[in-house]
Amino acid sequence: MKSRTSLTSWKDLNEHAQEMKKYHMSEIFEQDAERFTDFSIRLEPFLLDYSKNLITHNTMDKLIALAKECEVESWREKMFNGERINSTEDRAVLHTALRDRSHAKLMLDDKNISDDIKKSLNKMKEFSDNIRQGLYKGYSGKRITDVVNIGVGGSNLGPQMVTEGLKKYSDCNVNVHYVSNVDGTQIANVLRPLNPETVLFIVSSKTFTTTETITNAKTAMKWLVSSSFDQGAITKHFVAVSSNKANAMEFGIDEDNIFDMWDWVGGRFSLWSAIGLPIAIDLGFERFTELLEGAHEMDKHFKTAPLEANTPVILALLSVWNCTFLGAQSQAILPYDQPLHMLSAYLQQAEMESNGKSVNWHGDEIDYPTVPSIWGELGINGQHAFYQYLHQSNNVVPADFIGSVESVTPVKGHHETLMANFFAQTQALMQGVNEEQVRADLKAKGRTQEYIDQVAPHKVHKGNRPTNTILMKRISPKSLGSLIALYEHKIFVQGIILQVCSFDQWGVELGKGLANKIKAELESDNCNSPHDSSTDGLIKYYKSVGTL
Repeated sequence: MKSRTSLTSWKDLNEHAQEMKKYHMSEIFEQDAERFTDFSIRLEPFLLDYSKNLITHNTMDKLIALAKECEVESWREKMFNGERINSTEDRAVLHTALRDRSHAKLMLDDKNISDDIKKSLNKMKEFSDNIRQGLYKGYSGKRITDVVNIGVGGSNLGPQMVTEGLKKYSDCNVNVHYVSNVDGTQIANVLRPLNPETVLFIVSSKTFTTTETITNAKTAMKWLVSSSFDQGAITKHFVAVSSNKANAMEFGIDEDNIFDMWDWVGGRFSLWSAIGLPIAIDLGFERFTELLEGAHEMDKHFKTAPLEANTPVILALLSVWNCTFLGAQSQAILPYDQPLHMLSAYLQQAEMESNGKSVNWHGDEIDYPTVPSIWGELGINGQHAFYQYLHQSNNVVPADFIGSVESVTPVKGHHETLMANFFAQTQALMQGVNEEQVRADLKAKGRTQEYIDQVAPHKVHKGNRPTNTILMKRISPKSLGSLIALYEHKIFVQGIILQVCSFDQWGVELGKGLANKIKAELESDNCNSPHDSSTDGLIKYYKSVGTL
C-alpha cells in the first residue's frame, strides 16, 4: 500500500498549507461574517465551534477529500460490523457494541456477542444494586460502604474520570476509591481509613497479568486476611473484571465474582463494559445506562452524518491539519468545568496510546508527523500556569476548550466569571495583539515614550493560535457519554488517515518486560544481567544506598 503522502489530496493539502501560513485568522474573520455559522455544528448534547482554526472553505473541502481518499467511511463500516481491523492482534474493535441501545444482533466468530453484552450488563445491574441496597454483605455480615477499584491505564482512568466528572449525581451511598500506582504510598493511604469488614475490592485487569495491578491486589488481599484472620473472607470482598477467568480464579477470586471482558475491547475504550462497575456502584445502574445512551447517540451521529457535518471526523481532520500539515507538535485539552479535571489525563492516554506510532499498517516507516503529544489542565488553573506559553511561545499549540452553559453546582457569580475567561481566551489566542496596538494602548494610558519603547515588544501576542470550542448544555451522564465517544471516534478517524494501528500498544510492552527482569535483580543479591553502563550503575547505586 502506498504512503499517504502519495495521495492526490495529501499533495494538495501540503501545497495549501504553505499558502495558508501566509494568512492570519483575524483577517479571515474580518472577511467572512458567516464564519461561525459555517464552521460550527450543533448537536443535542453540545455545540462544536471550529471556526478559530486556520482554515477556509477550500481547506475543509481538501480535508474532506483526504478523508474520502483514505476511505474513512469504509473503515468506519468495518469497525461497526466487527471486522478485524486491529490487524496486529487479529481482533475486532467493538467497544461501540457495549453501548448499542438497539441491542441489534451482532455476529462475531459465529456468536451473537449482543447476548454476551446483555448478560454482562444484567450481572452488573444486579451486583451494583445489591451493593447499593446493602444486600451484599462482607465476611462479618456488615454492608459494603467502600469500594476500592484496583487497575491501571484504561482499567483506572476511564472509571475514575467518569465518577469524578459525575460526582454531583452520586448519592454517596457507597464511597468509591481508586488505586493505580504501584508506589505503595497510594494503596497505603487508601486503605488506612477503611474498615476491612465493609470494603469491596474490584480488581480490573483484562489479562490478569498486569504487574502493577496484581501487586496492589496482593497487598489488598494480605491486608484483608490479616485483619479478618480468615482466608475465606477473600470470596466476599474481592471481585474481578477480566477476560482471563482462569488467572483470576487462580488468584483466589470466586468464579461467580468474575465479570467478563473480551479481546475485542481495548482497555482504553472499556469503561462501557464491566470495567465501569465502579461507575454503576457509585452512581447507580440507571445513571450508568444514561452514560451508555449518550455514547450511543454519538455513535449514531458518527455512523450517519455526512463527513462535512460529522463532529468526530471534523476534529480528526483538524488535528491532522494542524499537526501533520501545519507542524504543531502538541495539543492541549482545556476543560473549564471542575468535574472534568481528569479529562486531559484520560484523553492523553486514549489518543497517545492509540496513535503514537511511527510505522504504518504494513510495518513501513512513516514519513510524516502523526499524533501530537496531548496535555492539559483545568482552564483557570492553566491560565495561571502555562497559558503564557500558549499565547507567546514560538510553538503553536492547538487547543480544545470544553465548557458548559450551566454549572452542575451553581454559585452566584462564579460561572459567569469562569465562562468570561473561557470565551476571552479563545478570542485572545486567535486575534492576538500587534505592536502598533500595544503602543497605542500604552500611549493612551499616559506612558512615556521611553517606557513604551522598552515594554511594547514584550506585550505583543501574535495570535493565530487554533482552538476548537465544545460547549455543552450541562454535564450529565448522557452528555459526558457523548463527549467521550466523540473523542473515541476522533481517534479512530485520525488513525485511519495517518494509517497507523490505533488499537494495539506494543510500545507499552518493552518497558514492562525489562522491568520484570530488573525486579528480580533488585530482590536478589546479584546484579549480573547485562545492561548498559547507565542502567547498571543506577541499579548498583540503588542497591548500595538501600543497604546503608
